[in-house]
Formats: sequence, C-alpha cells, structure tokens
Amino acid sequence: MVGAGASGSLSPCPAPQPFRKASSSVSPARTASPSTSFLLVRSVPALWTLALGLWGLSRQDSVWRDEAATWQVARRSTAETVHMLGNVDVVHGLYYLLMHGLFDLFGPGTAVLRLPSVVAMAVAASCVAALGHRLAGPWAGLGGGLALGLLPAVQFYLQEGRPYALVAAGAGISTLLLVTLLEGRGRAVHWVAYGSTVALGGLLNWLSLMILPAHLATLLWTRADRATGKRWIAAAVAAVACVLPLVLFSRSQSAQVSWIPPLTWHMLIGPAILLAIGGAGALLDRRRRRTGRLSAAAVGLPLLAVPQLGLVGLSLIQPLFLDRYVLFSLLGLALLIGVAIGAAVEAVARRRPRAAPWVLPVVMAVAVAALLPQALAKRSPASRVDDVLTAAGDIRRMKKPGDAVLFIPAARRDTRLVSPDAFAGLRDIALARSPEESGTLKGTEARPDRIRAAMLAQRRILLVTDAPSVARPPATERERAKASVLRTHFRAVADEQARGRRVTVYERRPGASRPSGD
Repeated sequence: MVGAGASGSLSPCPAPQPFRKASSSVSPARTASPSTSFLLVRSVPALWTLALGLWGLSRQDSVWRDEAATWQVARRSTAETVHMLGNVDVVHGLYYLLMHGLFDLFGPGTAVLRLPSVVAMAVAASCVAALGHRLAGPWAGLGGGLALGLLPAVQFYLQEGRPYALVAAGAGISTLLLVTLLEGRGRAVHWVAYGSTVALGGLLNWLSLMILPAHLATLLWTRADRATGKRWIAAAVAAVACVLPLVLFSRSQSAQVSWIPPLTWHMLIGPAILLAIGGAGALLDRRRRRTGRLSAAAVGLPLLAVPQLGLVGLSLIQPLFLDRYVLFSLLGLALLIGVAIGAAVEAVARRRPRAAPWVLPVVMAVAVAALLPQALAKRSPASRVDDVLTAAGDIRRMKKPGDAVLFIPAARRDTRLVSPDAFAGLRDIALARSPEESGTLKGTEARPDRIRAAMLAQRRILLVTDAPSVARPPATERERAKASVLRTHFRAVADEQARGRRVTVYERRPGASRPSGD
C-alpha cells in the first residue's frame, strides 16, 4: 500500500529509510522511500509516456513531408546517404544513418519510423522523474515525469519520425549525470559518459549544445567547487570539439532554413508562458533559497530558460525560431511542474494526511481531461501540413498505362520516393537526375524548355501538388513553366484533395499544339 507521511513523501509502509549522506556541496540528507519506491517513481512515468506514444501511433496511416524525408533517405544505401549529406541535411546525418539501420532490420513503416521517438521520450520522462526524486522528493519526481508526456509539444514530437525526441532523451541523461557528479557520487567514467552524451545530442542536432550553458548556470547557482568546474569544462570542450566540424560544415547548407520567418513579438508569447510556469515552480522549491545547494530549481530553471532565451538570441541574428529545436528544454519545465505538485502534496499532508496521496491523481485527471482535445488533434493527420501516403493512394487509383507524372513544387516528389510502387508505370517527365544520383532530397529537374517539350508530348499528366489551403505560388522558372503548359494546353478531368495534398489528372486539350515529330 502506498501512502503519504507527514512530509508528503511517497512511501510504502511500514516506515521510510534515509538517503545516503551526500557531500557538503549538496543538500542535506532527506528521508526517502525504499528501493521499490525508487523503481516505481522512475518506471511509472516511462510506461505512461510509452503508452501515450503508442496510442494512435500510425496517425491513420499518414506520413507528412518532414517524416517523408526521413523515410526516403532511410531507404537509401549508406553510400547514397553520405553522398546526399555532402549537399543537404547534414545536420540530420547521424539520425538518417540510425533510421537506415532500423529500416534494414525491420522494414519501412510508420511504427518503425516513430518508435525510436516514443522510446526516447519515455527515457526522458524517466530521467525527469529521477531528477525530481533526488532533488525534491518522490512526489515531485513522479509528478514531473508524468507531466512531461502531457505537454502539447511533447505529444506532437513524441510521434514524429525526426530526431528531436532523441535529443530530449540525451538531454535528460546528461542532466542526470551532471546531478550525480554534483552530488559527489560520480567517477571519471561519469564525466566521460556526460561529455559523450552531450556530443551525441549535438550530432543529432547541434542546437542541443545550448544545454551546456544551461548546465553551466546550474554549476554557478550551486557554487560547485573548482575541481568540479575544471572537469566540467574539459567534458564540455571535448563535446563541442566533436560537434564543431558538423556546425561549420552545416553553415554551407544554411539555405535549408531560409524559409523560417524572422522573429516577431507574438512568437515570444509561448516561451514567455513557459518561463512564467517554470518560474512559479522554482519559487515553490524551498531549497532554492539555500545558496550553494543543489535543488530542482537550480537544475530545472536553467534547463528551461537558457535554451529558450538562447534560441531567441540566435534568431535575432538568423531566423531559427522553431520550438522543436529546443524541445529538450521542456524537461526543465516538467521538473518544475513536478516541484509544484510535490509542494501541493506537502501542503495537503500538513492538514489532511490521508488526502495527500490523492493530490497527484486528481491533478493528472484534470490535466488529462483539459488536454484531451489537443491530444486527439495531435494524433490525427490534420495535425500536420500534409500526408504523402494519401496522395500515393490517389495516384494508384487514378493512373492509367502511358500516363506521366509531374510535381509542383519538385519537393512533392517525396510522395513517389516514399511509395514507389504506387507510381509504377508512370514517367517522371521533369526529372533529369534521380535524388540518389544527384545526392539531393528531391532530385534534379531538366531545364524549363525541356520540361515544356516533354509535357506537350503527353496525352495525360498526373500532377501532385499542395492543396490550395497550403499551396504557394510557383517560385521557380521550372514551376512556372509547368503551370503555364498545364493551363494553356491541358484541362483537368479528375481532381482529388485530401490531407494537404492534391492529385489532378490533366488531359491534353483537343487541337493543342504538340512538339514536331510527335
């Protein structure tokens, strides 16, 4: 039976057992529960987050454009992937190679595409729970670990075939290692593991290196001794040195993020709300007032605030403000939410000890009910811009022998790259070099005049493009040439629009001009 003592600690009967004494640089010994409670606090949030991730994992068999990039690159050979990384998406190179290995082992599919993110976020939740347990008590740990999986942004990327959840897991592990070292329980191997984990996160997304100034803020807050500071600097420098070549090389591919809009004031509303919630949680952590003590506030607040503010600062130089780049900072928010829950349990325990164990279940029930509409929305295809699999299904139904296919913009070729069987028998008349041969995501297309001639030689063309709600005007000469020929020489005879993608069948108008020799 699980109950609450006078202090609101999660503890099985008959009586709690003391923690081990920590070094003088950490907070005093606390009364803690036995090993079964430690296992419970760490495992329940992991299982909870895992269940949230498995719920609706396929999103009604939909895959959107960002995940389509992962899918199609993961199906290339290692040599083809390396060739592509020299031209595009080098920042995701390690993740693509990882997914290539998983696709080779288990085959392509939405489950294989997204399960690494689900498992990674479950690991992150367990790390938050462990941090809260050590620094603020079992109820704070359990509450923070459970809260992480409910955060709307986490629920979005929890089921995303991209590297951001893996980065969050690395941030959780590295922060837990840092706390172990600051408690005086670490050895040289822990410092090696810390530096390696930070470096691995940086290779998955180099913006995750912003965790280092967050950890530095924790060291300064807790007044870590000089020896600890020197070891941290050595580990941090080693991690940065490992990631620096990637950072420098990726600058040559900065055009990939040119679509990100400049920072505006309304974009700061979300981070401001997160910082306000986190700040309130930090104020409830009574240990934060003890200078030089390791506390949940000293760990959680920098982990939340520094990456958020750092991304804002970088975005003033070059627009980079996307919440997924600092998704890992939400571990700090969850930790501080756990502190608030722990404080609530303690407050109730002082007046109504029997009611204290019900605080967390009630809070979670209210949170689940309030966030259920968002949770359902994020598990639907409409939560993403488009769906490449639905468009591929439309192609399979609408094509006829001898048809050609065209993509506007060329990036919509991802539909064919993810579902090549659906395009069997169709000629990609604008393509000059395949994505694999050209080392790109979408391939290299022919000159506008050649595309025009190839189009005029066709009787039927299937066009894959964006639905009007998300479509943009043709941006290149090639795209304008495609649109002009279709408008002038062809007429639409069938049209399907679903989940952000549009497939239109065009037939040549009677009497329309054809190239000589046709």
